[in-house]
Amino acid sequence: MSLPSRPSRPTRRQAIGVTAGTLAGLALAGTAHASTGPAKTGHEGHSAPEAFDEVFQGRRIQGAPGAGHMHHGGGYAVRIDGQELHVMQNADGTWISVVNHYEPFATPRAVARAAVVELQGAALVPLA
Repeated sequence: MSLPSRPSRPTRRQAIGVTAGTLAGLALAGTAHASTGPAKTGHEGHSAPEAFDEVFQGRRIQGAPGAGHMHHGGGYAVRIDGQELHVMQNADGTWISVVNHYEPFATPRAVARAAVVELQGAALVPLA
C-alpha cells in the first residue's frame, strides 16, 4: 500500500523569485498609475499654488507667488504676521519651511498653518 503523495512545496529560491516578480509588477503598476495624471506647470514641473490670506489661530498668514526666495520656493512668499516664513518646494512637489523642515506638506498654506501651530504664539524671527 503506497502513501498518497504530498503536493510539493516551492523551494526558497522559487518563493523569492515569485516575491521579487510580484514586487516588480507592483512597482511598474504604480509608475504607470502615477504617470497618467494631468500635466503640471511651474517650479520643478509642479503647478503653482494659489494665493491665500487668512487668520489662523489668531495669526495672519499670507502666501502668494512673487517675492519669495527664488532659489528655493520658486518665487512663492509666505508670511506670518508680516514676517517672511522661508519655504522651499521639494522635487516631489511638497513644501517645507524653516520651522517644519523635516515634515513636508502639500501646499504653502498647510506649511504656514503648521508653522503657526509649532510656534505656539512665539514671533517668527527673520533669517539673516
